[in-house]
Amino acid sequence: MERLMNWMTEKFAPRLETFTKNVWVDSIQEAIMVTLPMIFIGSLITLVSILKDFVPGMPDLTPITTFSFGLLGIFISFLTPYMVMQKKERHKIKLIAGFTGLSLFLMLLNPSFGEDGTIQFVLERFGPAGMITALLVGIVVAVVMNLFNKFSFFKKDTKLPEFIVDWFDFLVPIALILLAGWVLIYQLHFDIFALIINIFEPLNTISQTLAGFVLFNFVGVLLFSFGVSPWVTAPIFYAIWFPAIEENAALVAKGLDPININTFETFFSGWVGVGGLGATLPLVILFLFAKSRKLSSIGKTTIVPSLFNINEPIVYGAPIAFNPILMVPMWINGIVTPIIVYLALDWGLADIPSQLFQLWYTPVGISTYIVSGLNGVLLLAFVLILMFIVWFPFYKVYDMQEYKKEQAGR
Repeated sequence: MERLMNWMTEKFAPRLETFTKNVWVDSIQEAIMVTLPMIFIGSLITLVSILKDFVPGMPDLTPITTFSFGLLGIFISFLTPYMVMQKKERHKIKLIAGFTGLSLFLMLLNPSFGEDGTIQFVLERFGPAGMITALLVGIVVAVVMNLFNKFSFFKKDTKLPEFIVDWFDFLVPIALILLAGWVLIYQLHFDIFALIINIFEPLNTISQTLAGFVLFNFVGVLLFSFGVSPWVTAPIFYAIWFPAIEENAALVAKGLDPININTFETFFSGWVGVGGLGATLPLVILFLFAKSRKLSSIGKTTIVPSLFNINEPIVYGAPIAFNPILMVPMWINGIVTPIIVYLALDWGLADIPSQLFQLWYTPVGISTYIVSGLNGVLLLAFVLILMFIVWFPFYKVYDMQEYKKEQAGR
């Protein structure tokens, strides 16, 4: 264990931290973060729509979700190249880079044109289903714009106004990007969207298996236990979670059963992320009864954020990160809980989430009821008991260890 800790501390964690601070990776994460308010709007509509069961004649608010969460691909196609240019301090071209990404993304959606001048898009391609396409488009546009950053038709001592020089210099990279899209779509009739979907289909399929579901959770838990923010996995995980919940909602709308268990709602609004990634709420509650003054204080100061699934204070304050005594139960819960939840949902013991609900900060239990009903709450009660059982012996060891230190220091 000591060798593993040393390797993770000295080798793995620093290298991963360097990777996540890379401009390109950081820009993708930032682009996703910026879109979260639009995603939350869709979640709020889900929350408000519950009232339809009690208020007859309440209007259908789902179009609001369509024009917020349902346009996620468009937002990402603009924000990704914009963020790259901003972080590289190419401020003059960050807006035009974003517009170019948006333009190329819309072209690659392969719309059809009517003789009467109308244009038709497939609506689902605008949203989460187009997220991977949007990310790739954004990266390509950012690469080309970055390469042409120092290119200019004019000499540095030109007398022309700066905005005129910028307009002409932007023409080349924009023309090359859109020309490439035109060739692929309208000359080669290449449906890039469908190709990307086919390429990532095996990953999507694996992610919805028991092994994939457990792996998704454990990777995040493992990284978090070594102090690495789980946001590093966001570009990959969100690209799978969002289309999955969208497909579930579409199936339910057709009167069919939802099929995708691996969604954000399952992880953070339902059962697996109780108190935050790693299921840390039971530990916080146990700390409230600790003999150690230090742990008792930590429990009191972290209980409120933990109830709202914010667990950075406990992960870094207890600490759990780089603390073998508490890392091990976190890992165990990171494997055992997903197995139980997956099997329970797969066997129909609780409803598979089929509504967008990204309000991860909704108190535990309430969010579970919203995404899965009463049976979901019963499943939550069961996994909570198991989480307490896993945490308890390690908590006792750590509490006694800290208590003895405090007694010795008197």
